[in-house]
Amino acid sequence: MQNSKTFLLVLLGILAAFGPFVTDMYLPGLPSMTVYFDTTASMVQLGITTAMLGLGFGQIIVGPLSDKYGRKLPLLLSLWLFIFSTIACICSWSIGAFIFFRFLQGIAGAGGIVISRSVATDCYGGKELAKAFAMISAVNGLAPILAPVGGGVMLKFTNWLGIFVFLLFLGVLLLLLCLRLKEPLPPERRIDVPAFSSFRTFLPLFKKRRFMDYVFIQAFVFGMIFASSSPFVLQEHYRLSPLLYSLCFAVNAIALIIGTTLAGRFRHIRQGMVTGVIGSFVLAVFTGLTLWYEMPIAYFETALFLNLIFGGLVLPTSTALALDSERQNAGAASAVFGAVSFLAGGIVSPLVGIGNILHTTAIIMVVSSAIAVLMIGGKKNAASTT
Repeated sequence: MQNSKTFLLVLLGILAAFGPFVTDMYLPGLPSMTVYFDTTASMVQLGITTAMLGLGFGQIIVGPLSDKYGRKLPLLLSLWLFIFSTIACICSWSIGAFIFFRFLQGIAGAGGIVISRSVATDCYGGKELAKAFAMISAVNGLAPILAPVGGGVMLKFTNWLGIFVFLLFLGVLLLLLCLRLKEPLPPERRIDVPAFSSFRTFLPLFKKRRFMDYVFIQAFVFGMIFASSSPFVLQEHYRLSPLLYSLCFAVNAIALIIGTTLAGRFRHIRQGMVTGVIGSFVLAVFTGLTLWYEMPIAYFETALFLNLIFGGLVLPTSTALALDSERQNAGAASAVFGAVSFLAGGIVSPLVGIGNILHTTAIIMVVSSAIAVLMIGGKKNAASTT
């Protein structure tokens, strides 16, 4: 029984890690792709943008459909789409075709992200759900470490096409593993409405204060994390090489893994989230000061490492609280949760490049984490004791 539970959580963690692998693994191969397609760097980078859009848009599609048809069928269809789109990326005849197929690849990857959260919500509740999300987040946290580093190592033996062949292999492997997955949402628990009407479940979710507070708490913390990890700071200001930047990226991802692992040790889920949000705000102030006064990188990285540990506390706890409160529409709730977080990251990423990079990043970090603290203060009347 324990082995099957561990298998499920590891599988869900790998599915949730689809996003970083889709977006990050081929980053080291971008320069060679400009030569291959005889195009500009900005055109090649559009492949990243369209994949991110697909990851956000795809969750909006798959989430409600999984509430109506169950989790397994949409998941398998997403994996088949991932396999098709990856083959299409490999066979792309122009940069325009590649960018389009990257969008499809992002949509396909979104299926794994949204359904992994929904399946966990179907199978667990309360503190067990928080522990499940902590383990999923820990497995998922390895992706930002392994994806770019693995892509860089592969380029020593192959080209960017070889990286996409690996992604294809990963998609086929996950498809075979997911065929073993038992349907966690029986017919009697599914929403009984026409397919297009299932998308109407989004509107009531946006009107639910308790659920949306959890969504925005994570979104603002997520935005703070995105701002702090900006390559503008580490590569343009601190002049780190691509290899050293990857190592710093890996160290920061380890901090998130530590935080997500500690999240399951709190007696109450909300206690873990509050600790994470307040600690993240305090450390965001210190991290911001290291940037504002242009302190050496050792000061910045130490403050950021501690900051991300507290940020790691917020990710699984806020997810568990949000989805536990909307268990009857877990698919749609998971879709809203993921889409808003990706939107927050998408908004923050270009903002840190405006004006003085260090000052802008510091302001975004402090403001984002401060808003998350204020939202916790406004939630006392709706606090959960789970």
